[in-house]
This record gives sequence, C-alpha cells and structure tokens, in this order.
Amino acid sequence: MSYRPTVEFLLYQWLDAQNLPGRERFADHSRDTFDAVLDTCERIAREKYAPFNRSVDAQEPQFDGDKVILPQCTYDAQKAYAASGMLSAAQDYDIGGMQLPYTVEAAANSFFGLASISMGSGLLTVGNANLLMVHGTEAQQKVFALNEFSGRVSGTMCLSEPQAGSSLSDVATRAVPDGAGFESDPLGPRYRLKGNKMWISAGEHELTENIIHLVLAKIPGPDGKLVPGTRGISLFIVPKKLVDIEGNLTGVRNDVALAGLNHKLGWRGTTNTLLNFGEGKYPVDGEAGAVGYLVGQAGKGLHCMFHMMNEARIGIGMAATMLGLAGYYASLDYAKNRPQGRPVQNPKDKDAAAAAVVKDVAQPQVRIIEHADVKRMLLAQKSYGEGALALNLFCARLVDEQATGDSAAADEARLLLEVLTPIAKSWPSEWCLEANSLAIQIHGGYGYTRDFPVEQYWRDNRLNMIHEGTHGIQAMDLLGRKVLMENGRGLQLLAARINATIERAIQVPELAAHANALGSALQQVGAATKAAWSTGRPTDALANAVPYMQAFGHTVLAWVWLDVALATLQADAQLAQAASVGRMGSMRFFFHYELPKIGAWLQVVSSRDPTCAEFPEEAF
Repeated sequence: MSYRPTVEFLLYQWLDAQNLPGRERFADHSRDTFDAVLDTCERIAREKYAPFNRSVDAQEPQFDGDKVILPQCTYDAQKAYAASGMLSAAQDYDIGGMQLPYTVEAAANSFFGLASISMGSGLLTVGNANLLMVHGTEAQQKVFALNEFSGRVSGTMCLSEPQAGSSLSDVATRAVPDGAGFESDPLGPRYRLKGNKMWISAGEHELTENIIHLVLAKIPGPDGKLVPGTRGISLFIVPKKLVDIEGNLTGVRNDVALAGLNHKLGWRGTTNTLLNFGEGKYPVDGEAGAVGYLVGQAGKGLHCMFHMMNEARIGIGMAATMLGLAGYYASLDYAKNRPQGRPVQNPKDKDAAAAAVVKDVAQPQVRIIEHADVKRMLLAQKSYGEGALALNLFCARLVDEQATGDSAAADEARLLLEVLTPIAKSWPSEWCLEANSLAIQIHGGYGYTRDFPVEQYWRDNRLNMIHEGTHGIQAMDLLGRKVLMENGRGLQLLAARINATIERAIQVPELAAHANALGSALQQVGAATKAAWSTGRPTDALANAVPYMQAFGHTVLAWVWLDVALATLQADAQLAQAASVGRMGSMRFFFHYELPKIGAWLQVVSSRDPTCAEFPEEAF
C-alpha cells in the first residue's frame, strides 16, 4: 500500500483540510491546489531524493581544508527543492510565498523525509527565517529571511557548546559591542562574538552562497563577567560571509571557522559541525571576532530561539515518523516476498496438539507475512508510524488554527501545542525507532547488512531521541512545565478533546470498549500527575518524568487512533476498503498491545519511586 492514500485520508477525511480555503488567508486555494503541491513534492522526492538515499549515506561529507565536499546529488536535490517554492510555502504572497496552510506544507514535506531524511529539505533554514519574521527587524527580514525563503542562502541554529551540551545556562560564547556606534548598524546592533558551537547541522557547505547562523551568546556585564543562568542569553545573526544592506555579498569572510566535522551514526548526508566563532582565522577589519547582529532585545535570546526550537521539535517528530514508515514499507515488501517456514497444523486430537507443534514439512514454504508473529511486528510498525503521522499532522493543524482561527480557538490551539510539542517530538523518536528495530527483525540476518535499507533507517532514526532536546529534557518539560502552565489549562483542554472523542466513540458498538479503555487511561494520567506533584518537590515529581511522558504519549496516541477510527467508519461504514480494515486493525492493535503498558509506567510516577534518584553512585 502506498503512502499517498494514507496522507490524503488524514488530511481530508480526518482533519478536513479541504475546508481551510474557507478562511481568508487560504481563500485562493482549494483541494486541487493542495493536491498539486503534494504531486510536486512527491515527484521531486521520488526523482531527486529516494534514488540517492544510500549514496549520501556512503559518501559522507569531507573537508578538504578549504571547503566541505558533498556528492552532486545533494546539490541537485537542494536546487530542486528551492525551485519548488516549498521554502516559502507558508509565507505571504507579497514576499513570494504561497500562503499555504501549514497542515498541507507538513504533509507535502513528509515525502522528502520518506525518501531521504539526511539529504534535508530546508528544516533549519525555514525555521531560521520564520524566527526572523517574528523577532527580526524589517532590515533583518529583508536581508536574511527573504533570501533564505528564496533558497539563495541557508540557515542554522547554534545553541550547544562542547562544555555545556544541552545546558544552555552554561553558554560561554561572548558577544561584545563592535566599537563606537555599534548600535546604529542598519542590520542591527553590531557585536563581536567569540566562542565554540557544537553539533551544528548544515553548519558548513557550498550548497548556497551564504549561511546564516543564529547564535546564542552572552553579553558581559559592566564588570566583564557573564550573567549566570539563561537570563543573560542574547540571540545574534552571524553570517558566514558579510553582506550589505541589500543582502549582497561584500567579499569579506566573517570570522567563523570550521573546526571539524562530526561523523554521526546516521543522517550522514547532512554536514554536522563544530564551529569556532571569533578565533581570528578570518579577521574582519584586521580584528578577531565574528560579526553578529542582535535579534530582539539583549538578554531575551532564549525567548526568541524557542520559536525556532519548538518548530524544529515538531519537524524532528515528523522526521522520526517518516523513517519509521520507510522501514515499515521496506519490511512489508520483504515479508510479502520472503518464503520461510511452514504453517502450524491443527490436529484433531487435542492431546497430540498439546504434545508438540505439528508442521507438514512436505508442504511448500510460506511467505513470512503468513506467520502470526511477523504480522505482529508489521502491525506494531504500522500503528506506531501511521499514529505518529496523524499526531504530527494534527499539531500542524493546530498551527493553522493558532494563525487563522478566532481569538478563543487560536488561544486554545496555542495551549494545546504547548502540551503536545514534547509528545510530538519524543513519542515518534522512541516508538518509530522501535519500528525500525522490528523492520530489521523481520529481515532476519539480512536486516543487519547494507544489502537492505532498514539498517540505515535505524541508524538515521537513532539520532532523533537526542535531536532538539533529549528524551529526558522533553519529559521534564512536559511534567515540569507544560502540564502545570496556566494552572493546568492546557492539560484540561487536551482532556476535553479526548473526552469528546470518547463520548462519540462510546456510541459505536465496535468502539465502545476502546472508548472506555481510553477513559480509564486518561483518569490514570490525571491521577498520576497529581500524585507526582503531591509533595510539591520537583525532585520527587521529575525523578520519573520519562515514564510519565511514555504513558502520556501512549494515551495521546490511543486518542488519535480512536479519533481516526471514527473518521474511518464515517468514510467507509462497511469497511469495504483494505485501507479502512488496516486502520481499524492498527487501532485495535494499539489498544490491545500498547495502551495496557501505561499502568507500569504510571505506577512509579504515582508512588514517586526513588529507586533511580537515590541509587548510590558507587553501587553502579
């Protein structure tokens, strides 16, 4: 079964995306224009990305001492993607955009993730530009963001540092005013930055004429010391090559130097870098220090950067989802074509059946898809991948609601996104990785070889539990902030959405038991949330934040699947189509095999189990 019908069902039968043109911003669109965008992206992904997924994995980026060398297919893919207009798909017409709903944009971009995730399709560039459109000055938007949307330049985000990792409080990159009159530079207050940034994706390449780094750094106080914590963090635009007020290259290289390439387990088609800012390798006006332009207010950089970080987190969730589905399709094809083993016989004599499993070795081998355990592994992959896709598209639909809905609907969408973002990033990162592991298992020994793509999908996906905030960071964000913010209103709104689905499903005989199971799960999550915080001590609550997030995520996915099941029955009451049978079976699998797991996770949360937190270091 191809991927396109699954996307179309979720967009049009479940999320009613065809009705979005009823909103003023999308009035020029229709289902026909949406389908045309899907057609274009599906074609480019099929022609420019998918054939080269293995090539970019084998031909890792190399640095020749002057520039990073990438295979020609990467240049061709980037050029085709930029020419498609997808970099500016959601932007206003007057700056060259399509005013496309983000729901449709996310669905269209998913084809590139399915074809070759590590070749990239502009995730960080678009996020970089979107941040500047919200927090940048008019000049910064014109010079930097608009050129990113056109594909002329690309963008990065520079947060982590070698000594700090994910702890942004410990950022040590310094930014000092660049001489007299630094505040009057037309591109923004001009600073000189010195420091090191680590794990910077697409931090150095020749795919575009320039690279726009968004860099977190601290401005020293009057005593020359950096403000501790995150309060002193500011955000700066640091171009690889300096430009004038029209965005044209000046011929001056900024003091940003590649210190080395990181060779990761996966995503090998994307350069990953350690960058040195201001070390003096490329002095500007005879002085060491990378030139950077302040974005927003000094000391408010993290607030600005979260605009890009949250967007990237949902993007990583989609990347993990598409890798999970890529592995599923590969293992499904293998299972349909690989003969091995024979079916178990059912003898009439019960005693004989109890004594031994009987197989007729004279019979020909069957394809492995006929074995129940292989079906289990395929169903798990399908329920993880398609469920994660539905979740991510639902979050994309909330983005459109926040942008174009009335004030009440927009505010509700904002809060729902706050609560769901940690899940949208972390749940696919964990469970679609498990799907990739099952894809390898279905291939047997061949799964470990490079003769089949599933080992690459697993390697690529393993990065996503760390990308844009580790699993533990997302869990602490969920339990420590998101479910508590605004007196728990976001959690209440989500519970209301889930209960509305339960009320609808409980009226349908074949869904009533699942509706009751979801209601019980929701009650357990609510009770565990209260129990975790019952002492008022964050150390008690957060010690088991990851099991909490796993249970929370499984409950959300069960809700998504139940809601999708309702849409399936509405579209195909007789379940006449194989795709409808597949969705209903995936829903049942999730409720029977996955949702019951939340009890064990929530037990340690509710009891504030101290086993991990209090385990003595010397006992390891």
